[in-house]
Amino acid sequence: MVGPSDSRLDLLQMDPFAFERLVRDLFTAMGYETWRTQNSRDHGLDAVAVKRDPVGVTVIAVQAKRTKNVVSPEVVRALFGTLLDKDAARGVLVTTSWFGNASLEIAHRSGRRPDLIDGRNLKALLLEHLGVDALVGLPKVPPGWRAGDLA
Repeated sequence: MVGPSDSRLDLLQMDPFAFERLVRDLFTAMGYETWRTQNSRDHGLDAVAVKRDPVGVTVIAVQAKRTKNVVSPEVVRALFGTLLDKDAARGVLVTTSWFGNASLEIAHRSGRRPDLIDGRNLKALLLEHLGVDALVGLPKVPPGWRAGDLA
């Protein structure tokens, strides 16, 4: 999908740890204090984002999924379970790809509804908050997207 002469950052070609760092940088740019979780036994979490204001503290469990395939419902369920286990106020699952109907339904039904950020929304957030005009080099256009959503 991406032409060979395009020099922009392709999110799918990034090293997984660099992608996680980019997601942390995004949350920092949006006003959160962030830190990386440990590599093992982190329950799938990649970062914690905290925002403090006069009313209180909001803790967000962040999972970054760099993949070219649809995010499975099991991944969304696992994040929901981690939210309960960690007693986090919110959870955010950020991916380079997209969420199928089953994953969207699980997120919608859950009481602590994890927020789902798909590749095209991630691309827009990176441009808005970090000034990064990234590509999402998916091999095919996901259902409901236009080819322009990836470039």
